[in-house]
Amino acid sequence: MEFRSSSRSPLTVEIKEDITSRNNARAEELRQELIRRKIFYLNLMSSPGSGKTTLLTRILTELKRSFRIGVIEADIDSDVDARTIASLGVKVIQMHTVGACHITWQMSQEALEALGLEDLDVVILENIGNLVCPAEFDTGAACNLVLLSLPEGDDKPLKYPLMFEAASAVTVTKTDVAPVFDFSREKALENIRKRNPSAPVFFTSARTGEGVEELLTYLHGEIEKVKNA
Repeated sequence: MEFRSSSRSPLTVEIKEDITSRNNARAEELRQELIRRKIFYLNLMSSPGSGKTTLLTRILTELKRSFRIGVIEADIDSDVDARTIASLGVKVIQMHTVGACHITWQMSQEALEALGLEDLDVVILENIGNLVCPAEFDTGAACNLVLLSLPEGDDKPLKYPLMFEAASAVTVTKTDVAPVFDFSREKALENIRKRNPSAPVFFTSARTGEGVEELLTYLHGEIEKVKNA
C-alpha cells in the first residue's frame, strides 16, 4: 500500500506545531482504542542500518510462541524487509511512504486496517530508518523502542535529542562488534540519561544473543500491561 503527501520562521513553526498537535491528539485516540481491544502496538525507530530487521527477526521468533503477531514494514520503497519477516511465518504488510520520512497517525491507522487486527495480540511497526522525522509524529503506539547501533557512536543521543526523549525504551544493538569501534557503554548510557532519565536501556546483539532475553522479558511485561488494562 502507498501513502502520498517562506521564509518567515514564526509562521512555519506555528503551522508545524498545529499539524503535530492535531496528529498527536488523534494518535492518542488510536492508542486508547488499541488498548481497549487488548492489542499491544510497538513502534521500532532508528537510523538506517542499525539492525532493526535483524533484531526484529530474533525477537519475533520468540514472541510468536506466545502471541499472535502482525508486522507493518514502513519504507520509502522496496519490500525486502517484508519478505524477510514473511519468511518467519508472521503476518506482514509493506507500507511505501513514497518519499515521506515519517509515519503520521493517519498512515498508521490505515496500515493497521490493511493488516487486519481481528486475530492479533501484538502489532509491530518497523518505522522508516531516520533519527529525526519519525520521532516528531506520534503513531498511536503503546511503546516506542529506539535502537542505537554501536557503530553509530555513543554521542548520538546528544545529537538527536527528540528521538531519545520519545523513547519508551532504548536498545544498543550490534554489541558483538565492540572490539573494533571506539564506543563507551558508560558514555552511551550517560548520554541517553541526559535525554531520557527513565527509559530502560538494553545492550543487545542479535548475532550472539547478548541482552535479547532481557529485552524479551521487558516486551512480555509491556504486552501483559496492555492485555490486563
